[in-house]
Amino acid sequence: MPELSDEPPAPLPPASPVVRFDDVSFGYDDDEMVLQGISFTAHEGERVALVGESGGGKSTIINLLLGLYPIDSGGLMVCGRGVDTLTSEQLRASVGVVFQEPNLFSGSIRENIAYGKPDATDAEIEQVARRANAHDFIMGFADGYDTIIGERGLRLSGGQKQRVAVARAMLKDAPLLLLDEATSALDNKSERQVQAGLDELMRDRTTLIIAHRLSTIADVDTIITLDGGRIDEIGSPDQLAGSGGIYSELLALTASTSEADRARLKKFGFVTDDAEGAEA
Repeated sequence: MPELSDEPPAPLPPASPVVRFDDVSFGYDDDEMVLQGISFTAHEGERVALVGESGGGKSTIINLLLGLYPIDSGGLMVCGRGVDTLTSEQLRASVGVVFQEPNLFSGSIRENIAYGKPDATDAEIEQVARRANAHDFIMGFADGYDTIIGERGLRLSGGQKQRVAVARAMLKDAPLLLLDEATSALDNKSERQVQAGLDELMRDRTTLIIAHRLSTIADVDTIITLDGGRIDEIGSPDQLAGSGGIYSELLALTASTSEADRARLKKFGFVTDDAEGAEA
């Protein structure tokens, strides 16, 4: 079982953005920069969606916010503190995550939901599980919340694993939330139910989103489009819809039925809204 930490997140200075990228450049090796001159801020309660082709830097931005790699140049701040001044425990305590492949461990469902808040009560755990549309399937197991799920949650379907991860993020209640294709393993009905819980979770919380459906980011505050590791445009959905840039192109592609246009959407990690999710 992974080591748990109950250290609280660093205090958030009231006037500071929760996330600040200041001319950040980064490459996984010396030969190719994945991000070049990235600058943006995300303020308290703001929802920011990252849009760009697969391999274009979206997941790298998430990785840098998690402190998985040091930046090559520029400045990066989380919760008013430079990432290089935070311990890994402080940074983990400040960030909640829901990834396409959740990081589950071989313990009970209860322990997995409570990861990051090990002193959570049974009532708190059940409450977030209900909000994440997980309670019913959990109670379908003979041992309920005490069900051992196996390494990486092998006893659960993709959709079930993701709903456990959503419940975990709700319970952790971190000031910064990172959603990387958070509902891509769910069927349409389950996605709508989980999205309702995520909407509640994101309220008044800074959130960075990499979505797999354009409809799920239509009501964000800010969209950042990336092209070749650089920021192409920043604005609200309404501002970018008519800009003639990447986002407006993607909106047009969603209305198309041609194979070429669908292939173009897929390069950006998007599926059409009439496509079914992988697993319930």
